[in-house]
Amino acid sequence: MSSSIRWFILFLMGFFSLSVNAGEVTVHKSIQFAAPDNFPLTLDIYVPKTGKKSYPVLVIYHGGGWLVNNNSIMNDLATTIAHDGEFVVANMNYRLLVDQDNSVKMNQIVEDVFGGLLWVKENIAKYQGDPNRVAVTGDSAGGHLAAMILTRGRQLESDGFAGPSLGFNPSYLPAGKTAEQIAKADGLKVQAAVISYGAFDIHGAALDGFETISNGFWLFAKSLPRGLFGDKINVKDNPDYYKAVSPIYFVPKASEYKLPPQFVHVGSKDKTTPPASAQRYVDLLKAGKQPVEYKVYPGKDHAYLDNGCNWSGSCFENDARWPVEDIIAFLNKTLRP
Repeated sequence: MSSSIRWFILFLMGFFSLSVNAGEVTVHKSIQFAAPDNFPLTLDIYVPKTGKKSYPVLVIYHGGGWLVNNNSIMNDLATTIAHDGEFVVANMNYRLLVDQDNSVKMNQIVEDVFGGLLWVKENIAKYQGDPNRVAVTGDSAGGHLAAMILTRGRQLESDGFAGPSLGFNPSYLPAGKTAEQIAKADGLKVQAAVISYGAFDIHGAALDGFETISNGFWLFAKSLPRGLFGDKINVKDNPDYYKAVSPIYFVPKASEYKLPPQFVHVGSKDKTTPPASAQRYVDLLKAGKQPVEYKVYPGKDHAYLDNGCNWSGSCFENDARWPVEDIIAFLNKTLRP
């Protein structure tokens, strides 16, 4: 699907919010939360039908190498967490690199993610969600974005990436608020995070050829490879740009800033985001005395939380059952102490 067609579909979706019933879950579809550069960004909200007045919230960011997929790839996960765990789930979209004629920059994706979380925290009470009990999660590229919330969610500036400190200006801001005011109030703070086979080092990935044809996700997206920050920025001359969107370089010590509890997990056979990458992130968290739980699932490959069965041979029905049980248990422990 070309980015222009995808944009048009999302544009139409932004005008219509549909509610459907999925068993014991009500799903509010295609709610528009922002439109950076006139590109509509939407989310779906899943609400348990168990009659409670309020539920903890899980915000999901999908994977796909920042180049493919949309939030529908997480439908099975969102439905299961909402139904089995009794959480309100916000399943988010964000711009892909190939959108807007293959011109979106990595920092803009981060800004969409930051803006989406701000919208959720401001509006989720309308959908029976508790804005004071919010967790974020994501798998693969989505894991990277969830980790960015934790490690870079206080680096907000109205000038965004154009400023000298390479900060972020969220795509959505509450009325009357500036990026600096949100940062001062720690407005992107969450109470827990689940990082599922995440990517943590964009700088290292770029040195390894992410921006070239050797990265198969460009082929999946039917787009030509190019720089993550445009043609004038490259990883060798401008490493600070790439490190600014890499959580691995910004894990704070707990004495400086206390991160929320995290559950990091990965499959033992994952070669896309291998256990060694997750272990490096976890080791930094432990060295900084940050709360973290870590699990490597034996025999599992990449993307086991995606809908149905996928290219890695993972199937949600079989491969996600154990991890989802662990995710719900972790969220219950952290959001329902």
